Amino acid sequence: MNTTKNLIFALEPSKAFGSMVAEAIGGTLSVHEERDFSEGEHKIRSLVDVRNKAIFIIYSLYGDPQLTVNDKLCRVLFFIGSLKDAGAATVTVIAPYLCYSRKDKKTKSYDPITTQYVARLFEALGTDRLVTLDVHNVQAFENAFRIPTTHLEAKGFLANYFTPLLKKTETVVLSPDSGGIKRAMAFAKTLEKEQKTPIPVAVMHKTRSEGVVGGTAQIFGEVRAKTVIIIDDLISTGTTLLRAAKACKQAGAKKVYAVATHGIFSVAANETLKDPALDKIVITNSIPPHRLSKELMEKKVDIINVAPLVAEAIRNLMEDNAFQIS
Repeated sequence: MNTTKNLIFALEPSKAFGSMVAEAIGGTLSVHEERDFSEGEHKIRSLVDVRNKAIFIIYSLYGDPQLTVNDKLCRVLFFIGSLKDAGAATVTVIAPYLCYSRKDKKTKSYDPITTQYVARLFEALGTDRLVTLDVHNVQAFENAFRIPTTHLEAKGFLANYFTPLLKKTETVVLSPDSGGIKRAMAFAKTLEKEQKTPIPVAVMHKTRSEGVVGGTAQIFGEVRAKTVIIIDDLISTGTTLLRAAKACKQAGAKKVYAVATHGIFSVAANETLKDPALDKIVITNSIPPHRLSKELMEKKVDIINVAPLVAEAIRNLMEDNAFQIS
């Protein structure tokens, strides 16, 4: 009989999300300590015995006003190391948003491939598996890690949001650039199952250099008199989505939704996303939209809870390993 138990930790500020995940599984979060010192250093440790136990750490790696991306990455790595030193059997990291995953290839001479470097850090500290949600490039993510990985997709939860909204409405899914066509096609197929009607896919022409979006405002596909769902993996400044939304409205689109799993939202997004070309913005709670104004949140933004998706993934991993939740 396998007596190994499972423990779930959620580091601040992912504790609220982690609590929802633990509750969905039928458990509670294990207690830990996070201490900050005056000189900028910190300490993090478990307050329960982890020896011979399977550990799950929930921590979304985005920057916020209290902690930078690098702060959070350092904290979770130190925590993994301390758990391994204390005799944990396995450590699985669930990072709904995985930092540095957008830089997955060299686009200029001497460019870093930070996705691979982050993977090496997790591996060096003894991480046994990493779970994440809707990374920018799935293949690059999977190739970067030498440990087992699990990639979750929120498309089913996002599609469910539109089920009551799109009845008897001609709809098209639009990718804001050529690199997102596969994502748009997958989302359209998911919508088709919900709507029981074919959903066409369109694409917007876009180029980017030195962080500046360019290219002609050309849409490949028909959007006139249709509801357009622009799908992307994340929203930062919102300029890419707004550019696509304006092109759709100019082409005669009836309504335009912007949909993304991760709402990173720079401060500039408050100005960009209030433009009337975008009727509604739909994101998940992988990242709290702390930089958006209350007014914009109330008028335009809907948030989909993906804690049940993460809970299901953890439950499946527990069952695969014949573990029991404590």
